[in-house]
Amino acid sequence: MSLLGIEASRNENFSEWFIQVVTRAELIEYTEISGCYVLRPRSFAIWEAVQSFFDAKIKASGVKNAYFPLFVSKRALEAEEDHIDGFAPEVAWVTKSGDTELNEHIAVRPTSETIMYPLFSKWIRSHRDLPLRLNQWCNVVRWEFKHAVPFLRSREFLWQEGHSAYCTQEEADEEVLEILGLYEQVYQDLLAVPIIKGKKTNLEKFAGGDYTTTCEAFIAPNGRAIQAATSHSLGQNFSKMFDITYENEEQKPALAFQNSWGLSTRCIGVMIMVHGDDQGLVLPPRVAPDQLVLVPIFTKKNIEEVSEAARAIIAELRDAGIRAIADLATGSRPGRKYSHYETRGVPVRLELGGRDLAKGTVMLHRRDLLTKKSYPREGLVDTVLELLEDIQQNMFNKAKEDRDAHLSKSTNFDDFLEELNQGNIVSVPFCETSECEEQVKTLSAERTQAAAGDDAFELTGKAKSLCIPFEQEPLEANQKCFACDLCAKSWCIFGRSY
Repeated sequence: MSLLGIEASRNENFSEWFIQVVTRAELIEYTEISGCYVLRPRSFAIWEAVQSFFDAKIKASGVKNAYFPLFVSKRALEAEEDHIDGFAPEVAWVTKSGDTELNEHIAVRPTSETIMYPLFSKWIRSHRDLPLRLNQWCNVVRWEFKHAVPFLRSREFLWQEGHSAYCTQEEADEEVLEILGLYEQVYQDLLAVPIIKGKKTNLEKFAGGDYTTTCEAFIAPNGRAIQAATSHSLGQNFSKMFDITYENEEQKPALAFQNSWGLSTRCIGVMIMVHGDDQGLVLPPRVAPDQLVLVPIFTKKNIEEVSEAARAIIAELRDAGIRAIADLATGSRPGRKYSHYETRGVPVRLELGGRDLAKGTVMLHRRDLLTKKSYPREGLVDTVLELLEDIQQNMFNKAKEDRDAHLSKSTNFDDFLEELNQGNIVSVPFCETSECEEQVKTLSAERTQAAAGDDAFELTGKAKSLCIPFEQEPLEANQKCFACDLCAKSWCIFGRSY
């Protein structure tokens, strides 16, 4: 098979399939530094669509954009012990300038709390300075020692990180959920990926925070969950450490309540894994760089006529705001072009030949269903717009059906392991103790193993808590935890995860 297409099966060798898709669909390029990738124009266009959507939403809510330095001093980074413990193995350090050893080593930001909060302390003096709500679009570096995977686990990635300060915990709590709701919109409305919203356990929460809320997605072919985005309540932990104090309305000193929240280019990887098929990428129309590609069916006698009609159609579609392109090259057969654009996930293919011109029709092919149907040339704009919306909704519905089919329930540990080995994520009654959760990780790793196809991503059979969903069914009276003899406090979803 030509390297234009995908050779690996999504269901049989998922890790190899993923690497083939992101390279052959021209989303990334490898560099000489392991774990650092080029985002090629097609993937960066998807990130720009996410940026545009989310940026407009947070600005409408009163958040302002800023930019903070890439570097943080060792002293500042180590100011919050729990926080740095969570990132210590991943921190990259600048130790020399030319041949000269630096007096103080400088860290490359793994996240920006310790860069921004000393300045919050300087800027916040009065209750009139609050709330302070800032966001930055930037890169961060986390020197992962695990096997790097494009979009999912890389040493440098792009993200937005929001940081805010409030007078009261109640105000901060409202923002935590507001932002989480916006992340839900990014995934479900733009990327057509269903998510589960919930709260992380104490063991899985953000280091140094009070609590973490999360959007969790699911990858059906290998039964893995993946953390899609998080919104954290930091309480007053960082304001104590960095002296973010202000004079309240009673003219008394008070500590600010803080949040942080982030969404990264990981969202592109999640979208690829959820929607792709054995032909390659399948893109939701709302983020697809090209929503429609016109492929002409040429004969020796009709090249000029068909090309002219194709240009007119593309102009009409573009005038209506549809991202449409035409491949008018004469040196490649239509079948080769079909494969080329299917691999790249273009949602709609329009086929146009001499017979179509004579009949006043066009042939439209859906990438999500791999089906095609003839439509009248008249009213084409409305037809394509309706088709794009139908594709978007169908992709979400299919992904949700796949996710729901793999979301099971269990009340004891043996049944839980059986469900886990069926590639499911499992809702279980849970005591919420860290000791029990650690035991679940250990025992699930000992008694199960990852699928062979996960080896390339260095994934194990270990299960962990994903979230305590906000939507909770009542527990039975005196319901025991699924893994110990303590009483359960909530339903919690456990599963294998990236």
